Amino acid sequence: MRRFKGFHINIDDFPKKVALQLNDTQPSLAVPELMRMLVDEENVEWSRAWEIVKKVFSFTNHTVLSEALEKIPVELLGSVLPRHLQIIYDINYFFLEDLRKRMGSDYARLARMSIIEEGAVKCVRMATLSIVASNNVIGVSQFHSEILRTKVFTDFYDIWPHKFQSKTNGVSQRRWLAVGNPGLRDVITKWLGTDAWIKDLDLLCGLRDHADNPELQNEWRKAHRMNKSRLAQYIEEISGLKQVSIDAMFDVHVKRIHEYKRQYLNILSIIHRYDCIKNMTSEERKKVVPRVCLVGGKAAPGYEIAKKIIKLIHAVGGKINNDPDIGNLLKLVFVPDYNVSVAELIIPASDVSQHISTAGHEASGTSNMKFLMNGCLILGTLDGATTEIAEEIGEENMFIFGAKVHEVPKLRAQRHDFQPPREFRRVIRMIRDGYFGFKDYFKSLCDTVDGEGGDFYLLGNDFASYLEVQAAVDRTFVDKEKWTRMSILGTAGSGKFSSDRTIREYAEQAWGIEPCKRPC
Repeated sequence: MRRFKGFHINIDDFPKKVALQLNDTQPSLAVPELMRMLVDEENVEWSRAWEIVKKVFSFTNHTVLSEALEKIPVELLGSVLPRHLQIIYDINYFFLEDLRKRMGSDYARLARMSIIEEGAVKCVRMATLSIVASNNVIGVSQFHSEILRTKVFTDFYDIWPHKFQSKTNGVSQRRWLAVGNPGLRDVITKWLGTDAWIKDLDLLCGLRDHADNPELQNEWRKAHRMNKSRLAQYIEEISGLKQVSIDAMFDVHVKRIHEYKRQYLNILSIIHRYDCIKNMTSEERKKVVPRVCLVGGKAAPGYEIAKKIIKLIHAVGGKINNDPDIGNLLKLVFVPDYNVSVAELIIPASDVSQHISTAGHEASGTSNMKFLMNGCLILGTLDGATTEIAEEIGEENMFIFGAKVHEVPKLRAQRHDFQPPREFRRVIRMIRDGYFGFKDYFKSLCDTVDGEGGDFYLLGNDFASYLEVQAAVDRTFVDKEKWTRMSILGTAGSGKFSSDRTIREYAEQAWGIEPCKRPC
């Protein structure tokens, strides 16, 4: 505001010079703050100020879970920011009055759409405040945007369809490929004959012309092998595992620990794999594709089930890694304190990356894009931006499994008639029986998928499909030419997922700004 007033006189020109982006609901108190500044400090009449505010803000939502939408107790907000709460009440009053004119006395719908949520604890719905105050409501993938329109914010879409947009997330190829993976960067630049792809990621599509070239494939594998060697050293530092084989498949699952992201499903499959190897003859074990499984991520402090999943990873890893019958055929390591610096070690060295959320629960995801750029093959469900990755590179160059989003409600409704596969019941029984220790501690975790918990995230339903796709991963990994070709084609198809494209779309379609040539 101060900067605007230094160059302009007419306050009505504020939206022409300023665009404010609400990146999820955390900054949404900026709405009443701007109203306060306009009304209290600039003496702008309320309706005029509100018109300015509505033109300034855009809102990007980052969740498909209604329960994850932020709410602030009225009592708390009033004790800290009483004037802001008063402004929010006024905004809500005028908004509901306008709704009554549109839809009459549909009190149930008015209650759903109100910025103030009534109940035992009266709260301010920050997402609703952001929608009401913004000229754009933006989803972070095509899949996510459709869910916002049809499920999460359907009442608002009915009255303001023009507000809703989709802007698929992106990541910086400069950070995650050019700087984070210099070996692969040099290979790409050599075969494209230019480093212009660092600024224009769509140029990576030129790699498709060389995907079957044995020379490129050899150079591609060599660069990847160097990255795996670096990661193997890091694994030894954090876990004490010595001489991790870089010939093994590096199977990576790194993201926030949450039930819907299904790290639990991954661990159950690892237990199944371990159990199978234990019961093999020595000759059968010679045919096993060695794997080093890395799981990393952080859990919210109060999220008890997530903490138990982490504990289970440690318990299972401790059993597997010290079993002489297993040797180097299977290793499991939990990566502590997973962060960007650690990601720069892990992502370039990964062979396969797992994105296995229950369909319909992931808004977008960006780690899948980082792995894709670096030539890592994707194993996942058709959820979030993974659906767009499949469109760009083809499902034949990925490993897709599990229920589709339209199937999930029906499967949940039929849970009482569903019998999980024998392999699923066996691995749950191993945990329940204390095979990995901590029998009592893991009981409630087992109950979430095998008992009163009802298996809401459908681990049992997807388990057979998951094992099948894991077997397909094994078969493909031993075919080095096919695996490398799929890896090259994945990188070649990652151009859409540059943050340059995302920001350009925001600038053109949400903020109304034009590019400015950078000074030399």
